[in-house]
Order: sequence, then C-alpha cells, then structure tokens
Amino acid sequence: MRPIRIMVDKALDNLAPLFREMYSHTGRPSIPPEQLLRALLLQVFYSIRSERQLVEQLEYNLLFRWFVGLSMDDKIWNHSAFSTSRDRLIALEVATAFFQSILQQAERAGLLSKEHFTVDGTLIEAWASMKSFRPKDEDDQGPPEGSGRNPEVDFKGQKRKNDTHQSTTDPDCRLYKKGKGKESKFCYMGHALMENRSGLAVDNRLTLISGTAEWQATLEMIENLPWVGRITVGGDKGYDVPVFVDGLRRLQATPYVAQKAKGLAIDKRTTRHDGYKVNQKIRKRLEEIFGWIKTAGGLRKTRHRGLEKVDWMFTLATTAYNLVRMRNLIWAL
Repeated sequence: MRPIRIMVDKALDNLAPLFREMYSHTGRPSIPPEQLLRALLLQVFYSIRSERQLVEQLEYNLLFRWFVGLSMDDKIWNHSAFSTSRDRLIALEVATAFFQSILQQAERAGLLSKEHFTVDGTLIEAWASMKSFRPKDEDDQGPPEGSGRNPEVDFKGQKRKNDTHQSTTDPDCRLYKKGKGKESKFCYMGHALMENRSGLAVDNRLTLISGTAEWQATLEMIENLPWVGRITVGGDKGYDVPVFVDGLRRLQATPYVAQKAKGLAIDKRTTRHDGYKVNQKIRKRLEEIFGWIKTAGGLRKTRHRGLEKVDWMFTLATTAYNLVRMRNLIWAL
C-alpha cells in the first residue's frame, strides 16, 4: 500500500482546486472529499461489501486509518454520510478527474506507448429483480399484488421487452441476455480501452445496453484520446462489422479486430500483417481488467442504482486496477 498511497497523494494534490469547490462554509462539517475518496478506494482494494462494513473496518484497522489519513483518536463517520458526500463527488466528476490524474503519472513514468490499443465490453449486473420489470404505461407502479415482502409474480407467457417494460427498482438498467441458452438479466455495459504495452486502461465508460453500444463507445474513446498519430485498435469478433471498422479508419486508426468466419469487414489486407497476429494474443489481456473489477472490485453485481452512480463506481474501480498495475510495473523496472 505504500507505493499506491504515494501515487494517490500526488493525484489528490492535483485535484486540490476541485476539492475546494466542494467544501461548504455553513452547516456541520462533512467528510473531507479527499478522505472519502481514499476510503472508497480501500473498499475496492479489499473487496468490502458495504459502506457499513467499511466504517467498521475504519474503527479498528490501523492500515485503513493510515491510508485515509486519520489518527488513532479521530472519530469515524457514520455510514449514512457516504451517500450525500458521494453525490457531491459525482456532480463534479471527481472519479474521471482522478482517473486522468493517475493516467498522467503512468505517462510520465514511461508506461504508455500511445500506439497500440485494445477495446472490449462487459456486462455489469444491475441491482434489480425480475419482479420489478413492469409495463411503462402502468398507472400503479407500486409493488406487485400479494402478501408479504416477496409476493409471487407469474409472468409466464407475457411478452416483456425493454421497449414496453422497465424496472421500477432501477429504471436505467436494461434486460439482456448474453447469448442463446443464457438467462436474461438486468445489466449495464462497461467499456474499457487498454494500452497494449502496459495493460493499463486509458479510458472507460458505462452505457445502457444496446446493439451498437460497444461500437459507439469505442469510437468515442478513440476520438477522445489526447495523443495524435496513427494507432491500432484490437477487439474480438463482435467488432468485425463495417460500420465500426469504417469508423476507426476515419479516425486514422487501424482495426485489428478478430475476423469472423465470413469476414464481414476484416480481410487478408489486415490479417496478413505480423502486428495483427501479435495483437490477437495481447488483446485477451483486457479480460484481466474486467476480471479484477468484478472480483476484487466488487462489480460483478453493482451495489448502486442508476446509470450515473454505477458509471462513477465503474470508473473508480478501473482507477484502482490501474494503481495496482502501475505499482507492479514500477517495481519490475
């Protein structure tokens, strides 16, 4: 944790002007935003399931107190204060600014090549039940009829689609199934752009589920790259479609996506290069980012509701992965 705290300290120093806007000159003192962000990072690093458990750990765990910046005698906040304080962080897009500040440190350390990238998407299961999927035009959006807190709901034979239904628990999530024979779940879609040399995520975002979400999010991330020059972008077979490949070429990016059996947009003009074969091996490293975020980061199923909050936590978890990865890379140098 020592090298990670050094990187976090540098990033928070850069965000000091942004934090000063969050401090209120009236009312009772709230959680300092710097300490709140450090505590939420600990929740990701140590896979703590809830903020109530995080506060409990801060009461007696000296490592946690040291990382957050609390002394042994400082009083710990109430767990309910996290929700209000987090809303202030979300409003100022602190997670995105923190992510960019950590990425600038990686660039200064020479960990980014700025030439070869890989993109992929993953499903983040939403915090909603199938019983909450109700018709949009239904007047009464209350709980289903029945006795008890968990009433029986029979929707067998009903056509339930995202166009006509939505979850009353989390209206932003969408019902989706990954493939044939798979069960449908309420999900969001997370996207990440990885730099191939270091395996660091250089951009990320969370979107609603749609048939074109992966392609649109990738083109936005490529367009937002701060570096100028021709790059290569790898991906799986889901990206081998003309609209995506043509979009990459308009952005001066060479598509190194896996070729489908019929080869819709990728042909031998691309696959004959040695760089394409190397990219097909390296692109699978992006699964390590999603795997870490879902296991250690606790985002296999989100604990929050609404696209804005889930997106904020997805960005924070991606930043936490970059911190761990940068610590390992710097030690190896």
